[in-house]
Amino acid sequence: MLFNQSIFYLHVAELKDLCVRLNISSVGAKGILARRIIHFLETGKELAMPKVPIVSCAKKGIISSLEPHSLMLKGAYKNDLATRLFFKKLIGDHFHFTAFGIDWLNERWLAGNPPSYQEFARFWQEEMDRRKKTVNEPKQEWQFITFLQNKSDRHGLSHGELMLAWKQEREKHKKFVENYIELQILHLTVVK
Repeated sequence: MLFNQSIFYLHVAELKDLCVRLNISSVGAKGILARRIIHFLETGKELAMPKVPIVSCAKKGIISSLEPHSLMLKGAYKNDLATRLFFKKLIGDHFHFTAFGIDWLNERWLAGNPPSYQEFARFWQEEMDRRKKTVNEPKQEWQFITFLQNKSDRHGLSHGELMLAWKQEREKHKKFVENYIELQILHLTVVK
């Protein structure tokens, strides 16, 4: 087992608890928390949260309109029904919110280059077309999906049996991570 893989089996609350035990920030989503812990254990330094530049953020009190050429700004953009219906008009009825879309949007915000709704629609359609032709691995933090995809022997299992197998697999990785962290904390204490 590898720590850098096993840590992604933990739930957000468990990762936050590990951050508290390591005395590092416990703010962020699952992937950020796991990467922060890995970085801290590898370097002894806390991984800083990336900051979104002001140019990518909505100004307080100004309401953004859903128009093709309007910028998608952090703080104004929402994954809500109105936005979904707007994208269905731009893209088609097959539109749905996706992780790859949100990841791309976050990258653009961090780069200080917020896209317009039209740019997002174009990216989303091109990426959806590309994904129809290629096999895409689930995000590292989605170990449950990976578990299901990699277990060809799971096809004959009932839902309950499958959930039990997942629970056992997750517990195995959780125990490994907790033991690894305890050893690291002990090592840090001895070194001081």
